Amino acid sequence: EMAEHVKRGKKRVKQGTSWGQEERQGRDYGRYPHKLQFYELPPEDEVSLEEFEELAIERLKVLKYVETAKVRWPKRGGEFDAYMRQKIHGFMPLETLDDQRKAFDMRRQDHVSHFILRLAYCRTEDLRRWFLAQECELFRYRLEKLNPKDVTDFLAIQDLHYTILDDATKEGMVSQLAASGFRLLETQVMRNDYFQIPFEQALELVRSRRAFLRNGFAYVARADMIPIVVGAFRSRMSASLAMTARALPQLEEDSRLLPMLTSLSKQYLGKDYGGSVSKAGQVTPADVPSLSKESFPLCMRVIQETLSSTHHIRHGGRQQYGLFLKGIGLSLEDALAFWRSEFSRAMSTDKFEKQYAYNIRHNYGKEGKRANYTPYSCMKIIMNNAPATGDTHGCPFRHYDPDRLKVKLLSYRVPAKGITEVMNLVKDSHFQLACARYFELTHEVENSGVSIQHPNQFFDESRKLKTGGEHVSTESHRTAAPPPAAMDQEEDVDEDALFAAMDMAEAAA
Repeated sequence: EMAEHVKRGKKRVKQGTSWGQEERQGRDYGRYPHKLQFYELPPEDEVSLEEFEELAIERLKVLKYVETAKVRWPKRGGEFDAYMRQKIHGFMPLETLDDQRKAFDMRRQDHVSHFILRLAYCRTEDLRRWFLAQECELFRYRLEKLNPKDVTDFLAIQDLHYTILDDATKEGMVSQLAASGFRLLETQVMRNDYFQIPFEQALELVRSRRAFLRNGFAYVARADMIPIVVGAFRSRMSASLAMTARALPQLEEDSRLLPMLTSLSKQYLGKDYGGSVSKAGQVTPADVPSLSKESFPLCMRVIQETLSSTHHIRHGGRQQYGLFLKGIGLSLEDALAFWRSEFSRAMSTDKFEKQYAYNIRHNYGKEGKRANYTPYSCMKIIMNNAPATGDTHGCPFRHYDPDRLKVKLLSYRVPAKGITEVMNLVKDSHFQLACARYFELTHEVENSGVSIQHPNQFFDESRKLKTGGEHVSTESHRTAAPPPAAMDQEEDVDEDALFAAMDMAEAAA
């Protein structure tokens, strides 16, 4: 049934038509009676492939913001609230909209985008766990922002059977209700709303003795209803994810949707660092050593250190680091000079030209398919090709063992307290948040709000703090030829394998 809903919801691509335009003038306003939903019924709308992708990416951004806020401010509070309000306002505004058509469209995109990501994140237990945690946190935040009347209306719409006690019933148990609260007066009990709910749905409150029990029901104050409702949401969502996972194989026949769904969990959502004409030449080989200490992310700084000490790094490190340097403004001519100056200390210049120069020109779109390859994002570095012994590529927060990572952070003079904070984030697999905290510690800023998604973003944010965004260079800027269209490095597998084979042959020699 889930797969059939999805198939009915798909639509042929309409050239030049974007979502939210005139094709949806016929709105069924009764479909979304409330701004919150339990997402129990899949959408049956017609959805273009363009809208499908746009909605998925926008909701994924929101869930990433939720994860960041939850880790940064685990006790919530004012900073958590301000961050969340700023980040999710454009996609799902908290206030009630006066424009009925706009309100419908916002609720529709909330509904459709949730189910798109449900399809993308139901494939493995880890993905389901992550999706469920972020959706529950988002639901909790939005529920907390509702006024009492909206909460009551929502409970009635979802048919949760939580009955509000009338004054006569409250008066008959007022002393017990007061005893179940913290220093509650009976007059306060009479002014507050209390709900009668099945006790098994309030086990946490029962365990902490914060609810009055009678005849199989718990009597819960309105202020304590949030975890109850979130628990009901979590229970239904978990069951729905399992059902969606069973239905997913039926979509394998659709060659348009499946690649998009499988790539969403690794999707990079930030700025494109494919290399621009304006940046080429802003960084020269002479700048790299000092910039590596000032503004490089940990993954690139350790590669530069290895290169400086051994004058050689393996293929994976050269690809990761070379494209990063390209992204920060190292031109092709300077890249050749940079790598030649390092490698020629361990080999002849002739050997470098024969075995390594082609690969550098290839990354700049001057050889092979002449594609303009983009620097690796954090997700690509974390998820792809874990480094083996002797390799320098990868993410230190993801791939280093804890002791080695601690030693490295200590050598960079990260404070002991800061190292503990970073290691706690690493322990919980928040690798990009650990990198963001490393950024704050090494730049002596607190709560910078920077969410690291890309090594080149780390560099740009660092230069903004240190020089106002300037790439201080020891040489005058030069103009580079316009690059060809950007392309991901993975698309040229055969040539990539060839370069890796060169490394193996070199090691054998």
